[in-house]
Amino acid sequence: MRKFLFLTVAAAAVAIPASAQAQRAPSAVVVVVDTSRVYRDCTACQAASAQMATQAQALQARQQALTAELRPEAQAIQAAVSALNGKEPDAALRQRAQAFQQRQEQANQELGQAQQNLQSIQANVIRQIEARFSPAVQQVMAQRGANLAVDVDATIAHAPAVNVTDAVLAAVNATLPSVSVTPLPQQPQPQTQPQGR
Repeated sequence: MRKFLFLTVAAAAVAIPASAQAQRAPSAVVVVVDTSRVYRDCTACQAASAQMATQAQALQARQQALTAELRPEAQAIQAAVSALNGKEPDAALRQRAQAFQQRQEQANQELGQAQQNLQSIQANVIRQIEARFSPAVQQVMAQRGANLAVDVDATIAHAPAVNVTDAVLAAVNATLPSVSVTPLPQQPQPQTQPQGR
């Protein structure tokens, strides 16, 4: 019985078409890349990071200036309201409070727009780096004969020889000497067509 089973398995193995054997995946040749390091240390990345840090500091300074500018008026209005001991404020105090509220809303709007602008700049910088990062990884993979690239954070352990971060960083630096530290380009708004009758 065993001999019969062995012959059946052997015959089945011989009968497998050659095309099925050819469809086997090649052995993995893996390289490891420290993506965070590339995004942090590339020449254009460091220059952009320094410029964005300056803009963030300017935004923080503006926020502090607006707070310092508005605080005395807020305290004065609060003191005037407290002095009324629950009585209704007169027209002048109401008008003063409304004017303060408008100034506060304008300050919040200014800071909100500046924050959105900074976020848009950051997104644009990342978009430009990403556009060069993948081709750099592909180039290094081709040079090393690799068919799989893995981020270092996705590995448990790896040999130093498979870490190609320096080569990827050099390739990114070669193709991305600088980035535009400007907000993302505005996308054109789709025009709505009037509905026909």
